[in-house]
Amino acid sequence: MGYEIDGMRVEVRDGVASVDIDAPPMNLLGGALLMGLDVLTRQVTEDDGVRVLVLRSANPHFFIAHGDVESIVSAPEGGVPEVVDQPGFVHDTLDRLRVMPKLTIAQIEGMARGGGSEVALACDLRFASRGRAVLGQPEVPLGILPGAGGTVRLMRLLGRARATEVILGGKDFTADEAERYGWINRALEPDEIGSFVQELARRVARFPANAIAETKSVLREMESGLQADLVLEQNAFNRLMSGPHAHPRMRDFLARGIQTPEGEGDLGVAVETLEG
Repeated sequence: MGYEIDGMRVEVRDGVASVDIDAPPMNLLGGALLMGLDVLTRQVTEDDGVRVLVLRSANPHFFIAHGDVESIVSAPEGGVPEVVDQPGFVHDTLDRLRVMPKLTIAQIEGMARGGGSEVALACDLRFASRGRAVLGQPEVPLGILPGAGGTVRLMRLLGRARATEVILGGKDFTADEAERYGWINRALEPDEIGSFVQELARRVARFPANAIAETKSVLREMESGLQADLVLEQNAFNRLMSGPHAHPRMRDFLARGIQTPEGEGDLGVAVETLEG
């Protein structure tokens, strides 16, 4: 069975929902794709015929490039930062990948920086393609921080020292480097990753749904403080967006053509020279 949601094509077979993200030109995480992910995660959560969700990309160069900087910079500049006491829409949408009673897997075969990395981080498992996958959190060079769960989840996965290096360094990481740091489960060869992920997904989908759900429930309870940490992250992001550097540096990012399919390849180096 197959169907489409904004920016995504979904095929459900043998208990596995395989989702091809297809939002040209480079799968930017903007309003439309976020709305699509919201719909997708709600539907999969309630679908008794699905036990495993696999996120992958129809674009060989980009998993999800990153958050749409043009959309982010359109937020009002300056003023008093909003203070929240509950996670907002973006956190709720991505965290559904963690809390739903199904196994969620990110199959990363292209660039996954910023918001793209954060979508993958929200999944239970992450696998990346050698020589093709690029992971990074370039937010600090833009005057902000990973505000869609990246700060919180990298701290838990990598530990404080490595998470600090990733976030404050703002550099790109290969699949092998990400594997060594614990960012992903495994780095796999390009001709192996698809079959490996599908075999694992089908294997898990054959197991009892209630066993999968109960296991995820226990794991979720062991992370009971995560949502409070997401609120801390969101308020820090709001403060930075109201500060003096975020908007000028993001406008410089856009003016230099970095947020284009051609410019994305050198993003990790280009952000070192942003002004503002």
